Amino acid sequence: MDPVERFLQEHFDLPPKNPSEEAQRRWRSAVGTIVKNRRRRFRMVPDLDRRQKDEETRRSIQEKIRVALYVQKAAIIFSDGASKKEYNLTEDIMNAGFSINPDELASMTSKHDMKAFKMHGGVDGISKKVRSTFDHGISTNDLDKRQMIYGENRYAEKPARSFWSFVWDALQDMTLIILMVCAVLSAVVGLASEGWPKGMYDGLGIILSILLVVMVTAISDYRQSLQFKELDNEKKKIFIHVTRDGSRQKISIYDLVVGDIVHLSIGDQVPADGLFIHGYSLLLDESSLSGESDPVYISEDKPFILAGTKVQDGSAKMLVTAVGMRTEWGRLMSTLSEGGEDETPLQVKLNGVATIIGKIGLVFATLTFVVLLVRFLIEKCLTVGLFKWYSTDALTIVNYFATAVTIIVVAVPEGLPLAVTLSLAFAMKQLMKDKALVRHLSACETMGSAGTICTDKTGTLTTNHMVVDKIWISEVSKSLSSNNSLDDLNSAISSTTLNMLLQGIFENTSAEVVKDKDGKQTVLGTPTERAILEFGLMLEGHDTEDRTCTKVKVEPFNSVKKKMAVLVSLPNGTHRWFSKGASEIILQMCDMMVDGNGNSVPLSEDQRKNILDTINSFACDALRTLCVAYKEVNDFDNDAESPTSGFTLICIFGIKDPVRPGVKDAVKACISAGIIVRMVTGDNINTAKAIAKECGILTDDGIAIEGPEFRNKSPEEMRDLIPKIQVMARSLPLDKHTLVTNLRGMFREVVAVTGDGTNDAPALHESDIGLAMGIAGTEVAKESADVIVLDDNFTTIINVARWGRAVYLNIQKFVQFQLTVNIVALVINFVSACITGSAPLTAVQLLWVNMIMDTLGALALATEPPNDDMMKRPPVGRGESFITKIMWRNIIGQSLYQLAVLGALMFGGERLLNIKGGDSKTVINTLIFNSFVFCQVFNEINSREMQKINVFHGMFSNWIFLGIIAVTVAFQVVIIEFLGTFASTVPLDSQLWLVSIGLGSISLIVGAILKCIPVESGGTSASPNGYAPLPSGPDNI
Repeated sequence: MDPVERFLQEHFDLPPKNPSEEAQRRWRSAVGTIVKNRRRRFRMVPDLDRRQKDEETRRSIQEKIRVALYVQKAAIIFSDGASKKEYNLTEDIMNAGFSINPDELASMTSKHDMKAFKMHGGVDGISKKVRSTFDHGISTNDLDKRQMIYGENRYAEKPARSFWSFVWDALQDMTLIILMVCAVLSAVVGLASEGWPKGMYDGLGIILSILLVVMVTAISDYRQSLQFKELDNEKKKIFIHVTRDGSRQKISIYDLVVGDIVHLSIGDQVPADGLFIHGYSLLLDESSLSGESDPVYISEDKPFILAGTKVQDGSAKMLVTAVGMRTEWGRLMSTLSEGGEDETPLQVKLNGVATIIGKIGLVFATLTFVVLLVRFLIEKCLTVGLFKWYSTDALTIVNYFATAVTIIVVAVPEGLPLAVTLSLAFAMKQLMKDKALVRHLSACETMGSAGTICTDKTGTLTTNHMVVDKIWISEVSKSLSSNNSLDDLNSAISSTTLNMLLQGIFENTSAEVVKDKDGKQTVLGTPTERAILEFGLMLEGHDTEDRTCTKVKVEPFNSVKKKMAVLVSLPNGTHRWFSKGASEIILQMCDMMVDGNGNSVPLSEDQRKNILDTINSFACDALRTLCVAYKEVNDFDNDAESPTSGFTLICIFGIKDPVRPGVKDAVKACISAGIIVRMVTGDNINTAKAIAKECGILTDDGIAIEGPEFRNKSPEEMRDLIPKIQVMARSLPLDKHTLVTNLRGMFREVVAVTGDGTNDAPALHESDIGLAMGIAGTEVAKESADVIVLDDNFTTIINVARWGRAVYLNIQKFVQFQLTVNIVALVINFVSACITGSAPLTAVQLLWVNMIMDTLGALALATEPPNDDMMKRPPVGRGESFITKIMWRNIIGQSLYQLAVLGALMFGGERLLNIKGGDSKTVINTLIFNSFVFCQVFNEINSREMQKINVFHGMFSNWIFLGIIAVTVAFQVVIIEFLGTFASTVPLDSQLWLVSIGLGSISLIVGAILKCIPVESGGTSASPNGYAPLPSGPDNI
């Protein structure tokens, strides 16, 4: 490992996710004082001290909320005799038609005031006072009134920064401040010695250059901030189901008002304070609000629901009683500032590179100033003596100092870490268009290094548009794909059996039939539940028997138990359990089955074997299998769970969920990119294998394993097994977590994981990149994820990987380009100062070069879109060098060429080009400056490809790159031809322009020659940084 990489590993190595505060402080300390502009350099880096204060504030508020929630009984008993605050109904409230004060309503919920709750008539009485009904909800015509009286569902946020604040930040650059002082001194001394206006030119030129640098920097930073603001707004877009105007609607949480009837289900974050209307097994996680980890059971006896809590289990309808700043959650969020997002590993690494170069630059700048000053003093001593000083001498020293400071400006590459944010902002915006919302900056760059993707099956690899394709009932298996299939099924089974089946479908479902705004009936729920309920609705037309019964107890679907159950009270006074879930699990619970006449008959071993064969045959057809069963009971325990034996099997469903178009190609692209795709699903192993083979995931040498078998393996067995696992079926969320942990720990893989359920949160958090599903995913899963896949499509995940690789490679290209400019600018000025006693590149010229290589260079190279070749290279592994040997080859080769050219012009230019006359020195210096800039322009084109010879591939479709090259060249012409008085240049004739452009263009030939020099890779990839060896055909050149 080279010294630079060793230094970066020691001080600037940061994990991509959940970095420790110690690691964050370590690199900040290592940066030290070699920072030109701390405000700009660390703008995208969190303020750890502020974050610590915010955390203390959060804990303090949580403690107050905890006391309010858990010590309330004692407080109420104590305060019963005390006088209570009086709430009056104002004229505005009464005119709006409401009968309860907003503050009283909010206080009742937040303080869990049961006395006030009962005084107002419970949830029924309060709903009347806010003019809402449980079935109809509120009227949309009242929204403005409700927002005016009860407030909007928003909390106070810090206003966005203005453009001028970014200008101010850009002006905080210490070197620019010193240069401004030098410019003023230069102008004052110049006026005194040379008069107006000639004496102003040098100073004014520096000031104008500084203003140009500041404005370009501010515009770039401001546009970045707008992009991040736009993405931040996308992150906050959360939708919730409500009943309004008698129909079920999906609205933004920000449109929620007091009186809304909200439908809560597992994984939702409660968007406002409210009261429980009715529901089943509602369990809330209040840890984010109160700090208490124990979940809270909500019922009619404990009806208070607080904003910011999460639904851990069950479902419910809630009446909204307080929104926005009237909720404890709103007040908590408004007191906390945005502590800033964690810095990304690339940002930290490039801060390290900038620190190293900055220290070198500082040494060179100091040496340059000392050499220039010593030479000047020696010449002065030999000519007029050290005791005679003129104003021009002061001007010369000021100019020397300005040149030295400008060398620091060029040498300290502030743009390196900021180029990462620019590239990430660009990538994130493009990914948003491609249906991927990146929640954390680091995820975008880390995804480029992903070597494994652990993906769900349902909805990610498949379309999530499910239909019941086959059914087994009363030992009859029927395909439902034909038009007459329902009539055939109806004729094959008795009315008693049909009645039992329909009861099992309609009573034990989490889906529901609702009316939309147009009055049409729509089925809402998970795709599986929708498919079964839609099948039941179609079948219902064939049956007219009354199945009225009352739900007594509901156990929602649980990914650990892999089943759901409901207890119903029948019209005859008896009770019946219905259970539905994974076919093998439900079958184990059954010892009876329904025969053709609708009677319960014992389940023989032969029948059990036949049923298992049916399940496997359905699964081998890539169908998802579910069983429905029932059990009659005389009595039950309210606190006990549903029984696990003694059930009677009703039917087996085979549900079709086709593979998404394009998934097979996307998996193939992953394999060619060195990314292993592993399917982790809760489905039957045969279903999983059939889908995996269709997608190209399961190969002949791969293994498909079930979760129970996997979790019983020892660590040694897992070490041998995990590399071969391509499919894991019947898995629990814990199995996914174990797989991810071992892939990262044992094999040092960079792992991306998809998830949609609440129980997937630990695996999403543990992985390097957590990918939550935007459609099927719960809010809890999305909150734990780094990227939200808005269309739930596997192809979108591959797009994230492509852009991640593009970000990494773009930053490498930019670093290669910038380091070349750094080396050449430093060496040429220092050598010239030592030999000739003057610097060929003036302060104004160096500022322009700095802008080319910093802001404009970053815009040009850091915003290159991805290409297909990026997915033909293996990913960059953990711990690989960022500045590769290939990059060093290109940097050193181009630097030597540029130094040779500029050195030849500096020391022999007049003789070689036959330039004569009194201004020959100025002409040569102008030619050096012009050639230097054109070398950078062509090297910028060179840097588009670090390994391939054809650097023009895709260039003419990249308008940003072409625009920046055009602007750079155009402005260079203006500087040379028209701004000579400020930039210390003279107009060049056409021959010298051709010389400048010709010398610059030779960089392309030099680049092609350099790429033919073989370089050994120091990393773990098969080839350097994932690049293929030198091409053998014209398409790969």
